[in-house]
Amino acid sequence: SHLSHDGARVALKIIKNIDRYREAAMSEVEVLEQLKSLDSDKRYACVQILDWFDYHGHICIAFELLGLSTYDFLKENNFQPFPVEHIRHMAYQIIQAVRFLHKNKLTHTDLKPENILFIDSNYDMEYNPEMKRDERTLKHPDIKIVDFGNATYEHEHHTSVVSTRHYRAPEVILDLGWDHSCDVWSVGCILIEYYLGSTLFQTHDSKEHLAMMERVLGPIPPNLLQKTKRKRYVHRCKLDWDVHSSSGRYVRKHCKPLKHYMMSKSEDHQQLFDLIEKMMEYDPAKRLSLEQALRHPFFSCFRKSSNSSKSSSSSRSSSRSSSKKD
Repeated sequence: SHLSHDGARVALKIIKNIDRYREAAMSEVEVLEQLKSLDSDKRYACVQILDWFDYHGHICIAFELLGLSTYDFLKENNFQPFPVEHIRHMAYQIIQAVRFLHKNKLTHTDLKPENILFIDSNYDMEYNPEMKRDERTLKHPDIKIVDFGNATYEHEHHTSVVSTRHYRAPEVILDLGWDHSCDVWSVGCILIEYYLGSTLFQTHDSKEHLAMMERVLGPIPPNLLQKTKRKRYVHRCKLDWDVHSSSGRYVRKHCKPLKHYMMSKSEDHQQLFDLIEKMMEYDPAKRLSLEQALRHPFFSCFRKSSNSSKSSSSSRSSSRSSSKKD
């Protein structure tokens, strides 16, 4: 196995020699090999496998070496949000990459800030005297999506629970079955987290999670509540939730209607929130597809003829005009 890659450093993912981990690892290798053959030009921001081997039952996968995850960058930056221009750039690459998966009959199922890595997480540091703290600004907001251990093909068995809690779609919690659209919900959660610097749904309980969704996005449609097998979540076709309980108070304190999170009324903020709202549509059948998301006005700067954007890229001194072409 050509692990040296001419002495270049690689990232090595080592999976413990435990049956179910091994199975996920072998499935990941299979998915990664397929994605690599489907994207030999490296047009899409999915991490590329270089090689893999079995070491005493531990599956080891070698990848190109990347930077910090978007989560770790936020954490090291005291959970200060990303600027909207960077969110636009990251969102476009994430959506392009996940749409590529969907077109090839795959659902990632575990999209979250930890699984989105910067190619290069170098930054400029500036002291903010008002806040009395250092603030890091990325030099290059290009990303790649990682961790295909739970990626599922359309024809494969869909386990009833997918996704890490905070990024889990309502249809998954309500056990209504899921498809590609559960990734779209997760991306919506990720984008609002980039904007806020912190997780939107900070909870470990499913019913509380649904109550938080209602606080942020309004009532869950009765038809979804009617269909659920999880009867303990529902009372008289509504979410069975007591707003006056300690849990109810926690939700009211920690969540507010989506639009109340906007830090500015400027057009780019409004467009971002419009996109997030459409990605966090309760009914998966009505939820925006990633194909549609790419045509959203928030990304209109990426759709102009490539000539005009090349000429403007030289004048990218100010961050205002840094809507750079991919």
